[in-house]
Amino acid sequence: MTDLSLVLVTAPNDDVAARLARGLVEGGLAACVNVVPGVRSFYVWKGALEEETEVQLLIKTRRERFDELAAWIGEHHPYEVPEILAVPIENGSPAYLTWVREQTKARAVL
Repeated sequence: MTDLSLVLVTAPNDDVAARLARGLVEGGLAACVNVVPGVRSFYVWKGALEEETEVQLLIKTRRERFDELAAWIGEHHPYEVPEILAVPIENGSPAYLTWVREQTKARAVL
């Protein structure tokens, strides 16, 4: 297992997803964010079954940055309870994993 995670976050639309993605990358909390439109979500919210079309964000980061990343998303996300799930990255291209590590070192915002 590596020291990296893939973080899953859903957003209500493309504009919110792009704003979150830009902020995470510019702030060095993510090396890369893929924005995948057209995700169909089913869930129970306040006692009612909901069905929504959302946008999935696939966020690559260091595991040690997760708490900071989750706090940032919580402050900038419009949902009351946003989905923020971290999945350990088991393995990957050594060059790509090195690049993710380099991009997610603690640094000042661009």
